[in-house]
Amino acid sequence: MDWLPDLTQSNKPRYLAIADRIAADIAAGALSAGHRLPPQRRLAEALAVDFTTVARGYVEAQRRGLVESRVGQGTFVKAMPPKAVASGQASIPRAPAPELVDLSMTLPPEPDDPALFARLRQGLAEVGERLVSLLRYQPLGGAPEDKAAAGSWLGRRGLTPAPEQLFVVPGANAALLAILSSLAKPGDSVLCEALTYPGIRSICAQLGLSLTGLAMDGDGLDPAAFAEACRRLKPKALYLNPVLQNPTTITMPEQRREEIVGIARRHGVAIIEDDAYGFVPPDAPAPFAALAPELTWHIAGLSKCLGAGLRLAYVVVPDLRSGWPFAAALRASSVMASPLTSALATHWIEDGSADALLAFVRAETAARQKLAAEVLPAGLSRTDPLSFNLWLELPPPWTRAAFVGQMQATGIGIVASDAFAAKGPAPEAARICLGGPIGRKALGDALAFMAHALEQAPEVSARAL
Repeated sequence: MDWLPDLTQSNKPRYLAIADRIAADIAAGALSAGHRLPPQRRLAEALAVDFTTVARGYVEAQRRGLVESRVGQGTFVKAMPPKAVASGQASIPRAPAPELVDLSMTLPPEPDDPALFARLRQGLAEVGERLVSLLRYQPLGGAPEDKAAAGSWLGRRGLTPAPEQLFVVPGANAALLAILSSLAKPGDSVLCEALTYPGIRSICAQLGLSLTGLAMDGDGLDPAAFAEACRRLKPKALYLNPVLQNPTTITMPEQRREEIVGIARRHGVAIIEDDAYGFVPPDAPAPFAALAPELTWHIAGLSKCLGAGLRLAYVVVPDLRSGWPFAAALRASSVMASPLTSALATHWIEDGSADALLAFVRAETAARQKLAAEVLPAGLSRTDPLSFNLWLELPPPWTRAAFVGQMQATGIGIVASDAFAAKGPAPEAARICLGGPIGRKALGDALAFMAHALEQAPEVSARAL
């Protein structure tokens, strides 16, 4: 706590000088393993530098493996092999651990409850007893037991599809590619929200489809804009992410859904419902597949409610006839979902582990959203208590390029609004994700760094770095 580095002998940026001084003092024995460094704000005051300078210096020291952050305690010098210190290896920059500062991916929080983790591992062990049979090819669209589990899971959203309308596929992107391949040909029009999932942009570009983003309001897609685009463009499909929309976190209310369904019916437009987050809120509105089953291609991915590594999604097609070209496109692109991950998901659904994992995800997400609300400036974020991310609307004179650039320079990964803009200019905003492997302490530190930067003009914050 009494450590005060001398930065006067260094001509490097001050945050690097702080990290260098930590390395030098460890090598000289002035800092030893377990030594607690001063709190960042206290050290900033003692050195007469900005808080962000010290914060970035500590992050740099973490990258080099010199220090570690302990939840609720502070920053401590790590124990290091004497040879590493003597040879200077400790000062070589290392790639940052993703759990520290990567806020760019929308992932559910990873389970840290020992009992839950043991339960999930037990399921994996029991599935492994059938390993030989799971190494074989399986029926296109899923084995009967996997379809039965998928039907049970979809029942939580009020859906009861017939087995011939239900497909087990290797992830939502594979589903989107097969659906659009069966619905449209190059040059055809597809509609989406003005801010949308980047994957749909990539898939439409790959297939040569014209993707048009439509105006949004606080309830999601603007019905008037949808109706006008239907008359003008004669679209083949409308892509929607109606629950905890990525990136804005908007959940479309039931009345708005009914308006959209009415327009789609009048113009004969298929609805592609990406229900990636539909299972996260316990009281989400009824899906489009329940309101307009004859029009809707429903995709229930497991990446956001259970885990992205499963690479699994359940697809409900509008009718038996629609399933034929979809199955052909699916066979051509991916053959089948992995029998191993399908069997694991089935086991977790059947023994209740999936519900237990989902309960953990909900509780931990709510705690992280509460933390973000306490740390970030009020009035800038659009979010939901059960969303894995928040949509940060930047105050002037901040621009998305300046803010994302400064965060990346500090080792904090976030995503600028450009990635989500279907067409036209992107707003001055960024998506900040709160889930994945990052711990609460590291998340709080990163959010505090952002909050402090937003209190200043961009040029002032940049000088502090």
